Amino acid sequence: MRTAPPLLLTAFLFLFPLACCGTESVAPVVPAAVAVANAASETAPPTTPAPTAAETTMPNYNPLTKFEADVILKKGTERAGAGEYTDSNDEGTYVCRQCNTPLYRSADKFHSGCGWPSFDDEIAGAVERHDDSTHGMVRTEIVCANCKGHLGHVFTGEMMTKKDSRHCVNSVSMRFVAAGKELPKPIVKSGK
Repeated sequence: MRTAPPLLLTAFLFLFPLACCGTESVAPVVPAAVAVANAASETAPPTTPAPTAAETTMPNYNPLTKFEADVILKKGTERAGAGEYTDSNDEGTYVCRQCNTPLYRSADKFHSGCGWPSFDDEIAGAVERHDDSTHGMVRTEIVCANCKGHLGHVFTGEMMTKKDSRHCVNSVSMRFVAAGKELPKPIVKSGK
């Protein structure tokens, strides 16, 4: 049986999660032998102090944990399959964790198998799209239209639904409000 060259395998294991929804906070999965060889040839990256509460929360918005801030403010991502809403089938509305803006309805959620919650439509006017050419690929980033918090990426051309759209969203970027419960009031920055 023929095996993939170690470099090709390493590149695949690193880039596959990025192509789906990941960003700079995804740590590559590297075979042990390659990791040992790489460690011997690299210097340790500089460490940075943990952000303070003021650095992880925008003024007037909901407070964020360090991890939430890493994803929402610094365009990070959760690990595939780790988010609390990936497999949720409950009826309700998903709102922005940072500002409470309604983003998605559960009726538009579907299981794509990518490891993150997937939606084929957003609530009108709730999501903005921006070009994202990080990691040597071109993707479309999606952010909350109100607070500009990072949600994930949107993909088309996959034909997973009739709408041919897959919003690949970090669970940590949202909060779920069950059907029948009152939605929290969106927080809009003054002067907006």
